[in-house]
Amino acid sequence: MTETSAATYYYPNKLGRIILFSMEEIIGRNGINAILNQANLRSMINEYPPNNLDREVSFEQVSHLQFSLEEIYGARGGRGLALRAGRACFKHGLREFGPLLGFTDLAFRLLPLDDKLRTGASIFAEIFNRYSDQRVVVQENEHQFIWNIELCPVCWQRKADAPVCHLAVGLLQEALYWVSGGKFYNVEETECIAKGDSVCRIVIDKQSLD
Repeated sequence: MTETSAATYYYPNKLGRIILFSMEEIIGRNGINAILNQANLRSMINEYPPNNLDREVSFEQVSHLQFSLEEIYGARGGRGLALRAGRACFKHGLREFGPLLGFTDLAFRLLPLDDKLRTGASIFAEIFNRYSDQRVVVQENEHQFIWNIELCPVCWQRKADAPVCHLAVGLLQEALYWVSGGKFYNVEETECIAKGDSVCRIVIDKQSLD
């Protein structure tokens, strides 16, 4: 992956900060410093973005972080670490964004499970659509929820033979676990912009695995 022109699209500093803290939680301080160095983001070493909603973390920077995981740990190792970091991102992000959209309100927690999954998917998409330049459209059929990322920072400007948005998959895995009160669901990225598809499509089975 090579350095390209300045990105047009951005995450808020708060989301960039959450990603970095989550990755540090998984691979340690030395590990995240190595990733930042590999991603040509040395200015962020010991200097994470401020905790505000200013859109200053570029999609290019987010993508370089994910690609650098694979460069250092290999494709399989990087995938596993990105999934774990994504799950940690939800836990940190829930604390930051949940109260803003009623995600942690008692009324939401008391909804029937099907309604909670449906409402939770819409609320979660709204976090990205409202506070970042990422664009998410949620669809539903009889057996699945379909999470379509039309502008995706995780694979921004990447080329790959298989889906690479593992951070997003991990994020959704943990969101479903929390919303359902501890159930596991099959979450699979079936299409990815990095491999030439029009969107990054993540399919979520409505029926839990347990």
